[in-house]
Amino acid sequence: MAQRTEVFLTDDLDGTNIPAGKGGTLTFALDGKTYEIDLTAKNSNALRKTLTPYIEAGRQVRTSKGARIKRTAVGADPRTIKEWARANGYEVNDRGRIPSEIREAFEAAN
Repeated sequence: MAQRTEVFLTDDLDGTNIPAGKGGTLTFALDGKTYEIDLTAKNSNALRKTLTPYIEAGRQVRTSKGARIKRTAVGADPRTIKEWARANGYEVNDRGRIPSEIREAFEAAN
């Protein structure tokens, strides 16, 4: 039996659904606290635009432990990738994981 888990993101500012590839989770820190926010591409661009003067004037700080921050990404639906792959001459199974080279080709094309 196969099991599939899907993650759907909703913009934390305006409550709209975030389609695959049209936004995601942003991580930022202020006053020693780290925050995550899910935003559409439009709202994430607005946040980046607002923060640009502060980022350019500041300096990047690395954690002493070199800790990595996990980011949530919204990817395309596997069914969509498989349909695209077949339409573009790739051989792909109906079930199972999508080979990384096919996923990379899909992402490069879209």
